[in-house]
Amino acid sequence: MAEVAEVIATRIESFAPQDLRLLSKNARYMRHEVYAQLVANIRHDGKLTSVPFAFLEDGKYTVLSGNHRVRAAIDAGLEQIDVMVTDDQLTREQQVAIQLSHNSLAGEDNLAVLKNLYEEIDSIDWRAYSGLDDKTLELLDEVAVPPMSEANLSYTTIPLIFLPPELEAAKEAWEEARNLVAEDEAWVARFSEYDGFLDALASASAAYAVTNTATSLGVILGIFERHQEDLAEGWYGDEDEPKHNKWVPLSSVFGTYDVPAQAAQVIRKAVLKMRDRGDVSPNALWQSIEFWASDYLSGE
Repeated sequence: MAEVAEVIATRIESFAPQDLRLLSKNARYMRHEVYAQLVANIRHDGKLTSVPFAFLEDGKYTVLSGNHRVRAAIDAGLEQIDVMVTDDQLTREQQVAIQLSHNSLAGEDNLAVLKNLYEEIDSIDWRAYSGLDDKTLELLDEVAVPPMSEANLSYTTIPLIFLPPELEAAKEAWEEARNLVAEDEAWVARFSEYDGFLDALASASAAYAVTNTATSLGVILGIFERHQEDLAEGWYGDEDEPKHNKWVPLSSVFGTYDVPAQAAQVIRKAVLKMRDRGDVSPNALWQSIEFWASDYLSGE
């Protein structure tokens, strides 16, 4: 262990977090909700309570441990953070070993990246210094990186618990979506969309001062219900041609799924009368609305 026992000279310096170089390959990842909490904690504290560690490389300091803390400090709006730095020249395997040994901040290991990094260390002493135990090394031996396909996409199932009043609103909002797909189908979204969804939940939670995820989702659904006409941006073109010729929800026209019962009764009678007279197809009763709208516009 003679090589590892060599003391690395360090000191504490203050940096603008944007001036630090972050790792392009990091075995640590952090779930969105954990990272959001880290940003909130740093914003509350106004500083980092655990300093990152960086080394001098090509005239700039590269963060070996604490990449999430530095990124969170930027998102939290900190102008300066304390960092432990060294100007000693570190070999690649020293860098990797230190990176792996310092990854103590709450996060989870991406085993495929962890295996890739660990295999860069040839020295037995530096492999020991990395701090990986026998159990982790056994997991690394089992790691295989499969080709990308629907079958091996990683995903997370999130259970949502609704109170009775919220449950009815959620059922109504999802009823139409459920009817569009078979029971054994699943929708896959990009990670960027997943992050956007979590950001929307966080915003709704903060705005309404609630901590229950289902309640926050109910807030989002309520906002969507009140602004369904904004969906028209997806299909509404100029006055001559729409953007596409596929089916669109009438809620994007009227801003709601519902009409008063008295109005619905009048509409139903008119629609059935047009069907019986052959003015519209029995399988396309929606044509009645188009007929009325065209007749109205022709009288302008």
